Amino acid sequence: MALEIKQSVRLAQQLVVTPQLQQAIKLLQLSRFELETLIQKELLENPALEDGVEEDETDGEAREAGKKEEHVTEHANAEVGNKDGELKEPENFDWENYLANTYNSPGYAGEREVQSDEPSTYENVLRQTESLQDHLLWQLHLGTFTETEKQIGTEIIGNITDDGYLTSTPEEIAEKTSFPRSEVEALLRRLQEFDPLGVGARDLKECLVLQAKQYPEDFSDLCRLIQDHLPDLERHDEPAIAKKTGLAADRVKTLARMVAHMEPKPGRPYSGELPQYITPDVFVYKMGQEYLVTLNEDGLPKLRIGQFYRRSLMKGSEVAGQTKEYIQERLRAAMWLIKSIHQRQRTLLRVSKSIVKFQRDFFDQGLGSLRPLVLKDVAEDIEMHESTISRVTTNKFMHTPRGIFELKFFFNSGIHQLEGGGVASEAVKMQIKKLLEGEDPAKPLSDQAIMEHLRSHNIDIARRTVAKYREVMLIAPSSKRRRRS
Repeated sequence: MALEIKQSVRLAQQLVVTPQLQQAIKLLQLSRFELETLIQKELLENPALEDGVEEDETDGEAREAGKKEEHVTEHANAEVGNKDGELKEPENFDWENYLANTYNSPGYAGEREVQSDEPSTYENVLRQTESLQDHLLWQLHLGTFTETEKQIGTEIIGNITDDGYLTSTPEEIAEKTSFPRSEVEALLRRLQEFDPLGVGARDLKECLVLQAKQYPEDFSDLCRLIQDHLPDLERHDEPAIAKKTGLAADRVKTLARMVAHMEPKPGRPYSGELPQYITPDVFVYKMGQEYLVTLNEDGLPKLRIGQFYRRSLMKGSEVAGQTKEYIQERLRAAMWLIKSIHQRQRTLLRVSKSIVKFQRDFFDQGLGSLRPLVLKDVAEDIEMHESTISRVTTNKFMHTPRGIFELKFFFNSGIHQLEGGGVASEAVKMQIKKLLEGEDPAKPLSDQAIMEHLRSHNIDIARRTVAKYREVMLIAPSSKRRRRS
C-alpha cells in the first residue's frame, strides 16, 4: 500500500484548562490565610489593583481633593515643563497652596503617622519565647563553671532536643570538642541537675530516675520500679509488681502514683509553640427557628480597578502602544482575579447553606444527631461537581452556635443500624467515648463488649471498627486502661 499525504477536516471538542481557569480552581482550595496572602501579593505586583476598603471611607473627600489636585497639576504642567523636557520654575506659582493640597490630601500617606481608633490585637504584639537551650545556657553561665566547662556544656546543650533528651553520646562529644571523655561525663552529670528535672537524659528510664531524686526517702524503691518494672507500671499491674519486689500493695500504689506524675518530656514547657488561632470563613446564626448563613468578609481587602489606569486607557492615542498593551494586560488580570474571588465566595456560601440544610438535626440537637453525608449529596443539591465541593471544603471553618468546625467535619461515613437507616461515624465515636468515660477502672470494657453494647442500641458495627475508632480517639486498649484496686 502506497503512502500518501492528504488533508482532512475534523470537528472535535477538547477541554482546555486556561491559566485563568487554573487560577480560579486554585482559589477554591485556598484557606482564608492563604487567600489574604495571595491578595496582598497581587496588590503589590499588579498596579491596576487597589484596596477599596480605605478608599470607600474617605471617598467624598478624596474626590474633592482629587479635583483640586488635577486643577493644580494642569496649571503646573502648563508653566513648569516645556517640549524639551526641561524644568523651570514658573513665575508667580503658588507653591504653598500646591504643597498644602498635595500633602494634606486623604490619599497621601508620606511621613504622617496613621492613627486608628481600633486598638492593636494581642497577637500583633512581638514577643520572644525562651527555648529550652536558652534556659539551660542561662543556668550554665550563671553557675560557677570554668571556661573549659562552659565550652563542654555549650556543646552538650547544643545536642539536647526540644523534649529534653541528649542525642549524642559522651564519646561523640569528647571527640568533637577534643576534651577527655571523663570531663564530658562529669559535666553531663552536673547539667542533669539543671532545671527542668530530667533534662539531659538519654532514654526514658534515665529521665524518670533523674526526676526520682527529688524524693530522697523513696529514691531506692522508685529506681527499682523504673529500672525493672516499667512495663508493669504501664499496664497498671501493681499486684504483679508487689509480688516481684516483695513490697506492700499500698506502697506500690503510692510509688506508681509518684511515677505517673513525672514528666516524660521535661522540655515540654519550653517548646515555644505559639497557639494557632482559627478565623472562621462562614458564620451560622440562629434566627428564630431558622439558621442564617453569612460569609466572614472582615479583613479581606475589597479589590477594585484603579481609577488612574482607567483614565489612562480612556486617553486613547495619548498612551504609547507598549504602555497601552501593558495596562490592558494588567487590567485583564485584575478583573479576572476579582471575578474568581467573587465566584469562590459565592460557591463557599452555597456549599455552606447546603451543609446546614442537610445537618439541621445536628444544629438543633447536637453531635449525636449528626447524619451521614458525602460530597455527592451536596454536589447534587447545588448542581456542582464533587471535586469542586472537595476543594471548597478544604481548610475552611464554620462558626456555629455549637462551636467552630471544619467543613470536612460535616461529611461522615455512615454506620448501618439494625433497624432503620444509618448513623454518622462521628456520632458513634461520641457514644464510644461516653461509654468509656463511665466504665469501671477495675474492669475496663473490651472492644468486644463495646461492640455488643452498641449492637444492643441498634448500631450494627464490627469489633475491628470499634478498635479503629478507639485508636483514632487516642484511647488505650482495655489492658492498659485497667486500674487495680
